[in-house]
Amino acid sequence: MEHLVQKPFPENFLWGAATAAYQVEGAIEEDGKGISVQDSKNFSNYFHDTTVTSDHYHRFREDIALMKTLGLKSYRFSIAWTRIYPDGETLNPAGVSFYNQLIDELIKNNIEPLVTLYHFDHPQSLQENFGGWYSEQMITHFLTFAVTCFHAFGDRVRWFMTICESNNVVLYPDLIGGVPAGIDVEVWRFQVSRVMALANARVIQSCRKLLPQAKIGPCIGYAIAYPATSAPQDVMAALNEDEFRTFYPLDLLCLGRQNPTVVNFFACRGLDIRLSPTELEEIKGANPDFIAFNYYQSDVAKACPDESEEAQPGFNQEGKKGGFVYPRFPGLYAGDSNPYLERNDWDWEIDPVGLRIACRKLFDRYQLPLMITENGLGARDTLANGEINDAYRIDYLQKHVEQMQLAISDGVPLLGYYPWSFIDLMSTSNGYNKRYGFVYVDREDSDIKTLTRYKKASFYWYQRLISSNGALLS
Repeated sequence: MEHLVQKPFPENFLWGAATAAYQVEGAIEEDGKGISVQDSKNFSNYFHDTTVTSDHYHRFREDIALMKTLGLKSYRFSIAWTRIYPDGETLNPAGVSFYNQLIDELIKNNIEPLVTLYHFDHPQSLQENFGGWYSEQMITHFLTFAVTCFHAFGDRVRWFMTICESNNVVLYPDLIGGVPAGIDVEVWRFQVSRVMALANARVIQSCRKLLPQAKIGPCIGYAIAYPATSAPQDVMAALNEDEFRTFYPLDLLCLGRQNPTVVNFFACRGLDIRLSPTELEEIKGANPDFIAFNYYQSDVAKACPDESEEAQPGFNQEGKKGGFVYPRFPGLYAGDSNPYLERNDWDWEIDPVGLRIACRKLFDRYQLPLMITENGLGARDTLANGEINDAYRIDYLQKHVEQMQLAISDGVPLLGYYPWSFIDLMSTSNGYNKRYGFVYVDREDSDIKTLTRYKKASFYWYQRLISSNGALLS
């Protein structure tokens, strides 16, 4: 569908950029901070090291000055749980003070904070004590942490996200501490989904009581699934991927319902994933104000017969095309590449039109305003004479913004856009070898170097785009 006249971006559109605490702050044991599940993974491979990252903890004022120059209307960042409650139990005033200073500096520069309460980094002590999100005990701890944030920051923060990518958390168990010994991975996945949905609901309800003017919502990662062919079996496989990977968790978070196809699939395999009517009623009563979603790529799904060998999803860690591990879930779907799309070096398909499709599918199903809270191109950037010519990133982002405007013209209410990332940071799956930022950080995985900041070509492009409120596309 084409539009003869496209709608402009809303006047109050939140042009932003995003980061996450463990990937950008560093200072992992300063001022009373405790060890998170991400910190505990340090040196488990050659790129995961949260010790310094981009040193945002010490340089946030310098970084916010760059945000102001860029023209950001909003900045999405996460609160490190272990700065506020280092051991999951004891309040750390120094951590609260840090985020108060950060928020004050943003407000001083007319930049709207969007706070992510949880971005993969709960206290390692909670993981060791009771298995983290696998235990219902996590709900009480997360609610205490969230309420502390509402009291400390809610007078200046109007936008909150509860849990980042709860659906991808269960798809990649090692992301948040792994599956406890002796527990089936599917049992773990649905228990974590249940615990996170209940925690999400209670945090939203608390926000409503404490901060009635604030807006709050969940966040998912969404890679729409195309069928590999027009064969009905492949079409069914794509439907399975959408329902199992995206709509089951989001239906639970936003509608308080469990997808019957998912429930029945696992019931036939001896796994009862049903929540109690009381739990579903509680979740249903915590309606979010918006849905945040992170979009980088689309997927391809093909039929995967029951007798197929299972393969859990993996990553391409080397950045050499062809190294990605596609999943196989027998009886549901198997992943595959898309011959119609270009890929980056890490085998992520580049699909701007997929973003428009994602917007339309999500709004049609949930009838809630949407925020695109991550979208970006990971690439190897080269610093030459103080400049970084990342024309490939500009091309990627511009094409996605064009599709956002088409989605708005379709009637989808979009509240904001937060490319990943404002500044180069430690990629969870690939370190500093894979960069996303508008701002280059002079460091490598194995060498901290100077940490000097440099504006990339994409910085100036986004600056012009924001100043024109998207009219630069016309």
